[in-house]
Amino acid sequence: MSMYRNWYLFLMIIVLTTCFAYGSASPDRPNILWLTCEDNNVDWVGCYGNPQAKTPNIDKLALQGFRYTHAFANIPVCSPTRGGWITGIHALTLGIQPMRSRNEIPHETIKYYPDYLRAQGYYTGNDRKTDYNIGGRPDGDCWDNQGKVNWEAMKKNQPFFQVINYAQSHESRAHGNVENTRFDPAKVQLRRFHPDIPGIRKNYAKYYHAVENMDKQIGLALAKLKEMDLDENTIVIHNSDHGGVMPRSKRYLFDNGIHTPLILRIPDMYKHLWPAEKPGMTVDRLVSFIDMPKTWMSLVGIEPPGYMQGRVFLGPKTEPEAAYHFAYSGRQGERLDEVRSVRDKRYYFIKNYMPYVPWGQYADYLWKMEATRAWEAHHKAGRTDEITGRFFRVKPSVEELYDTVNDPDNIRNLINDPKYAHVARRMRKALRAWQQEVFDSGLLPEEDRARRATQHNMTIYEMVHDPKLYPLKAYLDVADIALEKNPKRLPDLIGLLNDSDEAVRYWGAIGCLMLQGKAGPAKQAMMACLKDESHCVRAVAAWHFHRIGETQRCLDTLEWMLKNETYAPLKVLSVAHWMGEDARPLAPAIKAMKITTEVTQQWPEQKKNIVLKHLGVSK
Repeated sequence: MSMYRNWYLFLMIIVLTTCFAYGSASPDRPNILWLTCEDNNVDWVGCYGNPQAKTPNIDKLALQGFRYTHAFANIPVCSPTRGGWITGIHALTLGIQPMRSRNEIPHETIKYYPDYLRAQGYYTGNDRKTDYNIGGRPDGDCWDNQGKVNWEAMKKNQPFFQVINYAQSHESRAHGNVENTRFDPAKVQLRRFHPDIPGIRKNYAKYYHAVENMDKQIGLALAKLKEMDLDENTIVIHNSDHGGVMPRSKRYLFDNGIHTPLILRIPDMYKHLWPAEKPGMTVDRLVSFIDMPKTWMSLVGIEPPGYMQGRVFLGPKTEPEAAYHFAYSGRQGERLDEVRSVRDKRYYFIKNYMPYVPWGQYADYLWKMEATRAWEAHHKAGRTDEITGRFFRVKPSVEELYDTVNDPDNIRNLINDPKYAHVARRMRKALRAWQQEVFDSGLLPEEDRARRATQHNMTIYEMVHDPKLYPLKAYLDVADIALEKNPKRLPDLIGLLNDSDEAVRYWGAIGCLMLQGKAGPAKQAMMACLKDESHCVRAVAAWHFHRIGETQRCLDTLEWMLKNETYAPLKVLSVAHWMGEDARPLAPAIKAMKITTEVTQQWPEQKKNIVLKHLGVSK
């Protein structure tokens, strides 16, 4: 008997050693394959109701899995989204919401979710995009394989967590020639905010190619998974990184910019994880992108760290569904526009912190698309109507409210309709509470918050958590006073302009800017702001004087900053851009300016060239 026992133990050792050497998934440690794509919202995918879309592989995945109907990105552009994914913390909290700003975070306390997976024996791979928008650590540092997917290594080193990102649907694939498309431009269904003109129809048709090409690549990955005999023990996830891609989607906090596909295929081995009764069903739970890293960690039995935001939406440790999804937008490339939003499953509330500029500010990359150029030309020719033309007009209100069930394109603003006043109050209150909960870092202009954090030798994340350095509640209050656009608030605004905190002075200047000529009693205080320590305050004050007809004061102030290496070049150049032809006297100073700011130099340099181009001046 003892001989048989010894042989049994010997056999078990061999089996366990083999399993350890070659790896395997188990009922509590599944493989995960996360197939992400870029820039497309639900409107481009067949299983989400578009009969024109050719996405057979994604559609089949939905039939084999579970299709989420209310999944939303927290920001409508890629690099801040990916920063939120890798950390499980909102880009807005980390101070990395400006596009490709590469601000640092406290890496000694904030790890990346693959770090936790690797510590628990998971093989981690990422093919191939990182773009986490975070400084102080190489993006690829957290992966076992940061590069082309290695299927053999995945099989050998199970359990694995592998990301494959598909760029075939990226915005760039909508650039270039829009003629001779495989899709018939006459048959595409336009969004209601787009005018029905050939340039837009053809660009839609071109982008359908991009999505079809992406779908084919998804199909190849799924076929390879099956070929490697990994499909029965691997959870497959598919979603885009945000919405898009036609103009007024990507970069913009409308549903078209944040409503994304999300599909999960969960094999029978992990049936206990199914979010619905059987495959092929839809799930209407409200899911935010910030929920994903916590959920992926929870699925493989890892307790997410307490600093992670969001909620686990799948598995045995599923948390209660959130009542709201929150989103935000700040600087997108060289374009400035600070916006926040909150939605439930029906209503969508948007708050514009820069209501004095159009939605459709010029953005160099977006204008590479024929649809954008054609739309702008159509508008300038006076051919757009109230719906198709408002993208290029200054925003009509600080707040917007949409019924997404009856108005999925967000074109009928209900904010002034008394029937929806109770909805607006509810969502306004929820947004304010959330901003305080996540330490919204965007109430101080980008250049000034970076400057303040540097002065105190800390990251923006650490700075905004210190109420002495960043009194957020007070900032939210003064911003609301400024955005009221109420002449009766002038005494309050004058008080703000004389405050010791540059953020408070900034919002005081914004309040006067919005009131324009009605801000007469604040003139002396605004003149003092032309020499403010904060160059962001100076720039706003200068623009105010331009808007009330005292353009020379504006020009003198902006010229001084341009010639003296302002630390806020993007803000100064943006004001010059908003001034239009009246900024022409600044052209020599703009051309000669030196950009030495610590903020990423790419965008001020690009903005400089854009402004010169719009003023008709060569570089």
